[in-house]
Amino acid sequence: MSEREEFQLKTPDSVAADPDAVEITRMWWSKGEPVMSIKPAFNDPKQYGQLLAIAAKHMAHGYAVRHGHDERQAYHLILQGLSEVIKADNVQTVAEATAGAGGHA
Repeated sequence: MSEREEFQLKTPDSVAADPDAVEITRMWWSKGEPVMSIKPAFNDPKQYGQLLAIAAKHMAHGYAVRHGHDERQAYHLILQGLSEVIKADNVQTVAEATAGAGGHA
């Protein structure tokens, strides 16, 4: 995967310096749909929901800084998008084979 420099995400220094840091989710938009690699690292799934809520707040800030959106409005639009997907209840998980796993995901 090659990505233009402006779109590449960097590992924060604080994470790189933390030997106990755990990567939990990677997400891409590919061929018109979301693709992700996930690790259910929390014992309590509610913690992942909390992580998503915090990520939504940070993303709203990113929209404000990068695109000039009102941060509060961007946050509410992100939550609206989450709500629409939850209500539709039509998301299917399709696991890809992982390298070296003999076709088992």
